[in-house]
Amino acid sequence: MQYDFDTVYNRTGTGCYKADALDMLFGTRDVLSLWVADMDFGIAPEILQAMQERLTHPIFGYNYRLQPYYEAIINWVDRRYGWQIDKDWIVNVPGVVTAINAAILVFTNPGDKILIQPPVYEQFYEAVHNNKRCLVTNPLKLKGQQYEIDFADLDQKLKDVKMFILCSPHNPVGRVWTRDELLQIGRLCKKHGVLVIADEIHADLVFQGQVHLPFAALEDFAEFTIACYSPSKSFNLAGLCNSAIVIPGESIRSTYREFIFNLHLYLGNTLGITALQAAYSKGEAWLEALMAYLNRNRTYLMDIFKSNKTGIIVIPPQATFLVWLDFRQTGLADEIIKHKLLYEAKVALNSGIQYGDEGRGFVRFNFASPLSVIKQACEQINRAFS
Repeated sequence: MQYDFDTVYNRTGTGCYKADALDMLFGTRDVLSLWVADMDFGIAPEILQAMQERLTHPIFGYNYRLQPYYEAIINWVDRRYGWQIDKDWIVNVPGVVTAINAAILVFTNPGDKILIQPPVYEQFYEAVHNNKRCLVTNPLKLKGQQYEIDFADLDQKLKDVKMFILCSPHNPVGRVWTRDELLQIGRLCKKHGVLVIADEIHADLVFQGQVHLPFAALEDFAEFTIACYSPSKSFNLAGLCNSAIVIPGESIRSTYREFIFNLHLYLGNTLGITALQAAYSKGEAWLEALMAYLNRNRTYLMDIFKSNKTGIIVIPPQATFLVWLDFRQTGLADEIIKHKLLYEAKVALNSGIQYGDEGRGFVRFNFASPLSVIKQACEQINRAFS
């Protein structure tokens, strides 16, 4: 089947954060919106059809997830990542950010230390600070055009840490961690008795030549890992609020599930449940076509900035539909970069500072849009910074 990724949709007026919140967040609407991490592509027809079929039944009462729902998750994780999981390991939560915050509340106390690896997804910072925990950072190191982990620093800092929020694949720098890197992380966390929250929401969005390895599937790391999955990124279903949290360890799982149950966070919504099941059981061909299209966009981005004289450098993403742009050679301060992007290039992107001090001089660009839009955005950026 041929899938359409070229149609440009006007999302304004649909209650869309990416489009309808531009005035509030950026102070202007006259921009190409390429910031928050959802895609400007219509969802897979197979998912839409399943949702439409469910809508023919006029009752939307309390939900109960049937066996095919769990089989879809189990088979997907096995087929895509080579990890055999059990139905009992799955805890249903509205979203991965919700799952992370819940884990912090359940397994840590105010004042406990939680480690993250900046520059990293801004919700990790908020989860730590908003829940009155202490933030510890193990900054990634940019070597050439690839970020690496400072393992000596990680070993030292894990001594006093209660929890580690691992971003794998990494947002925003686009790294797919290797087996050796994940093994080093896991062995250090085991050594220091640290609980790992593995945010693997971008696991499906790995480019050719890279392999996503589930952290919990390695050695005995399952004993101290909460793994977070969702079709929200890979199938553009963020607004349907449904994720699958996989917890192999019985003690951790029972404690976590009780918390989720007491808050009634397990219920989910009818269309979110329907969409997840359809995505994981019928959406693989669409996902493969999506990745080919995203790779075309990624190649275009890397080529166009390589061939110009703006001083903008692309950090090649190994996964995700997000590219990390290095503006440091422009010699401009972050506020000036942001102003030029908004009012001269007329594009709304994420300032790197959102992802920690290590993001100064960088910008995150969401390239999950029709190629015509990506080309227009890149041309406008090149003109503004030439």
